[in-house]
Amino acid sequence: MIAQAPLAERDGARMLVIDRRAGTWTDRTFRELPRYLRPSDCLVLNESKVFPSRLIGHRPGRTGRVEVFLVESVSADERQWRALVRPGKKLPVGERIEFSAGFGATVLEREEHGERILELQADDVWTAIQAHGHVPLPPYIGRGDSEEDRERYQTLFARERGSVAAPTAGLHFTPRVLTEIPAQVARVTLHVGLGTFQPLHSTTVEENRLHKERFFVSDEARAKINAAERVVAAGTTSVRTIESMDERQGETDIFIYPGYSFKRVGAMLTNFHLPESSLLLLVCAFGGTELMMDAYRHAVKERYRFFSYGDCMLIL
Repeated sequence: MIAQAPLAERDGARMLVIDRRAGTWTDRTFRELPRYLRPSDCLVLNESKVFPSRLIGHRPGRTGRVEVFLVESVSADERQWRALVRPGKKLPVGERIEFSAGFGATVLEREEHGERILELQADDVWTAIQAHGHVPLPPYIGRGDSEEDRERYQTLFARERGSVAAPTAGLHFTPRVLTEIPAQVARVTLHVGLGTFQPLHSTTVEENRLHKERFFVSDEARAKINAAERVVAAGTTSVRTIESMDERQGETDIFIYPGYSFKRVGAMLTNFHLPESSLLLLVCAFGGTELMMDAYRHAVKERYRFFSYGDCMLIL
């Protein structure tokens, strides 16, 4: 049931509409989203932009493949990066990786959970990443990336470069749907990193900690959100940004799980999420664990398409 490719049309996804108060759901389509929104609502979109963060290279003089997954820049000149590397055991501090002529990296530090700090070497780092990087499709998509993914694994309103995974609820939006929405629209930024898609390391929920992710909320967006009768978050990344926006910008490692009291979010559009993930816990916190699990069972029975390129649910 895992969607391996996007639909022919972005807004062609199915949408399971869930009424928390009534404890019921209805099978709809994403194109019907505007009918569930009101002029007094504020729809919040994450305009972070995915960059081609997956690099393929080799060690000098070796033919073995080395994979580097850039997570976030950790230096002002954007040459030093936190990254995941594979095979990690063969890449100690000081090891060099070559991606192409004139573009390489050196391992500077080892960190926990297999992460490394790398220094990228290129005349223009971002030009090199753009030219040689691959779209960071999730590992459950069992194929290599394509030119189509460069467009489709990106929202139409993406503006601020910095995410290593798409805010997938936003992938469904088209200009047609956006023009039909009666609500105010506010745009925020949360750069999707390890905190969003990493698996939980402990079976005791409270013992887990998420990586920090950078966010920004403009004064205009804040004013729209605060003035709305109901805040409708498009995606879990928008939820985490809205619930962290006591500050205008910064880093958040907010971990939302059942028992959390939502401060601002009143409705949520979201795709279906992986088992044992922080995102599934967030959805259960918002919709109620029993209702969400029943809704997921219905989605399985009705053959909804799951995960990044899959269908969505609107939780009211």
